[in-house]
Amino acid sequence: MGKKGGRRHLKRKPAPKTWPIHRKEEVWTIKPTPGPHPISRCLPLALIVRDILGFAKTRKEAGTIISQGKIRVDGKIQREEHFPAGLMDVISIPEIEKTYRILLSEKGLMLHPIETKETGFKICRIENKITLKNGHVQLELHDGKNIRVQIEDPLKPKEDVYKTLNSLKVSLPDLEVLEHMKLDEGAPAIIVGGKNMGVHGKIVSIERRPGQKHRNYLVTIEDKKKNRFQTILDFVFVVGSKTPSISLPEVD
Repeated sequence: MGKKGGRRHLKRKPAPKTWPIHRKEEVWTIKPTPGPHPISRCLPLALIVRDILGFAKTRKEAGTIISQGKIRVDGKIQREEHFPAGLMDVISIPEIEKTYRILLSEKGLMLHPIETKETGFKICRIENKITLKNGHVQLELHDGKNIRVQIEDPLKPKEDVYKTLNSLKVSLPDLEVLEHMKLDEGAPAIIVGGKNMGVHGKIVSIERRPGQKHRNYLVTIEDKKKNRFQTILDFVFVVGSKTPSISLPEVD
């Protein structure tokens, strides 16, 4: 009888290229549990503690640190060493007063240090929206969280101003919407996939073509150095309305 289900282990060589790990020092690495983030856009907590931050020398030591409740993700204590912390998640370590946001650079996933003023919120992209039976709207975000929008009059839903691939600035950990960021020309954005991954700048143009899927529209982004990059709409993550609401890593 054949084996059912996925493997519980992961070797370093076939691990996602976005992971900032050495491929040939060891054979095995840590596999995250299934979650809202795809494996290429998340990192298991034990890998963050041991390989990236260097707080532990072994996986056992990393697991002990995590099980003691010293690591928080999006304002909540996480005690599972396989927990998948993904794009835009806020990793805080109160004991040493350090906080990081998981972002993408041209080399892959990274922990970007942030100041105290940024620790109380995160940016989430709207991946889908559902109209509930009572007329209210449920927004499904890229990190698996859902936000419900109350509609007073289902026949005239004035509150439903949200569209897929727009972004929301939400408070942590209570998930209150602080700002609605529209995916439009002039908005600051970061590219989260393709060969230009990690590039961030302003959206210059969006080529809307009849008959083409919305997520496949061609987008042009211009960085601070006036260099222009093209990608598809599905790889664009808006991070502000006119200026970025979060600090972003410098791009070479």
